[in-house]
Amino acid sequence: MLFRPIEHDRAADLVVRRLEDLILEGALRSGDRLPGERELAQRLGVSRPVLREALKRLEEAGLLIGRQGDGTFVAELVAPAFAPPLADLLARDGRAGRDTLEFRRAFDGWAAETAARRATDEDRAMIERIVAAMREAHDARDAEREADLDVELHMTIAEAAHNVVALHVAHALYRLLADGVAVNRPKLYHVPRARERLLGQHAAVAAAILAGDPARARRSAEAHVDMVVADLADLEAADARTRVSRERFEQFSSRKADRRRRPDAEPAAPSRLAPQPDTDESAA
Repeated sequence: MLFRPIEHDRAADLVVRRLEDLILEGALRSGDRLPGERELAQRLGVSRPVLREALKRLEEAGLLIGRQGDGTFVAELVAPAFAPPLADLLARDGRAGRDTLEFRRAFDGWAAETAARRATDEDRAMIERIVAAMREAHDARDAEREADLDVELHMTIAEAAHNVVALHVAHALYRLLADGVAVNRPKLYHVPRARERLLGQHAAVAAAILAGDPARARRSAEAHVDMVVADLADLEAADARTRVSRERFEQFSSRKADRRRRPDAEPAAPSRLAPQPDTDESAA
């Protein structure tokens, strides 16, 4: 039960602690809206004045944001991994993508392996539902929804590892992906049958976790990242070939135009060394 009743001794302290735990454990994420005051007070089993005091303290701590007429929300707790100027530099530097994928291979492999060991029935149910939603988005050819569910699946797997530090590392890592700093995910969809293979690999990772097979879960997660690395390398090579071909074609067209603009060559003047006809009048 998410908002289970609170014991009344030190009630405000306990409400604060309960909501802090929900945020720390990832049950409440940045941007989540809390139930209305009346409902939340009833579910926690406290008075509304006690709840108001607890919410005020959490707002002062920067964990919650109250919006007049709209409710109370979890604050944006996952700051960008890099300041905007550095993020812009990294987005233009291929090393950011390669290094992030190298880190992801290790992290995602660990997360999948650990989730296969530690996932609860509720974790497994969430993973199943996300994969089912991915299949629906795939069949509907909704690439944007499919990409969002991609991140959601990886986040849920990280949560199923039940390690609070790893959970918040995952938030920062997948924030990079969502911001397009590390990998231009939509670009991958230009690879033939990439969406089909991505869906199959996500399903394979999920199946291994649901089966409680840690070794297979790690292998599947690592194979997924390996495929992304290979596809991006192929795309970069294809882009390079296209660039070179365009440059060659541009120069080829320029040479052809120069020849068309060049005037016809004039006849060459006779050489001074050429033999001259004999014009001596005494010759007869």
